[in-house]
Amino acid sequence: MVLAQNSPIDFEIGGYDATWTWTVFENGGNPPLEIVTNPNTDSVNSSTTVAKFTALQAGQPWAGCESLHGSDIGTFSLDATNSILKIMVYKTVISDVGLKFVIPSSGSLGEIKVANTVTNAWEELTFDFSSHIGLLEAIGIDQIVVFPDFNLGGRTQDNIIYFDNISFYSNSVGTDNRNEILPQRFTLHQNFPNPFNPSTTIGYELPEDGLVNITIYNITGRHISTLVSSHQNAGYKSTQWNATNDSDEPVGAGLYLYRIEADNYVQTKKMILLK
Repeated sequence: MVLAQNSPIDFEIGGYDATWTWTVFENGGNPPLEIVTNPNTDSVNSSTTVAKFTALQAGQPWAGCESLHGSDIGTFSLDATNSILKIMVYKTVISDVGLKFVIPSSGSLGEIKVANTVTNAWEELTFDFSSHIGLLEAIGIDQIVVFPDFNLGGRTQDNIIYFDNISFYSNSVGTDNRNEILPQRFTLHQNFPNPFNPSTTIGYELPEDGLVNITIYNITGRHISTLVSSHQNAGYKSTQWNATNDSDEPVGAGLYLYRIEADNYVQTKKMILLK
């Protein structure tokens, strides 16, 4: 799909997002997102205007705001040219900031969370979505969601968070033509979601063509399922495991291992099945 995301999201007059429709959710009475004067025009962020989100004590830990489906950010797919996101935040508390993308059917691979490390100062946070490349929910994205104060511990007060300059970056050096970009090394990504029930997606990267085997084992080493056993071309790949339908042995809740063998590359990771 043609890359068409509107960015950077900088909240400046004449910018892409000056007239976007931001909807606040799960935040008590859902006070609207405000576009305000930058509270601290320092060397990190000299922008004139920024977004102001008031995370209410009565709101959910995952309170946030989202752009309008089918508008605002445009329609695009994640690839090696745009899967690194950066956002500037100014917060009075230390807590996670979450970002996620959504496709028109409301499907999503979930948010990636990164915590700020300073308070009362601007800080740029970096989010790596490269493990999502090639997955169904990373194709045809038309919405971005921001969770400015994602704190499962709950809030003891209303927290004001400012954010600004959401920008897309390449995760590799080279051409911006997705079809000409190949992974630089073998990689097995952490499954998502994790924990899961009953299905999860496993992403991996192949820098060269070759025979690939991906297998599932229980914690005792018993073989549970073979997800991939074939010759594959180089590229960004993914496979799914449905524990209910795609298992050779009965499975229950617990810890499982998934293993990739490709050329001389072998790696094993853990995942958790919930029931």
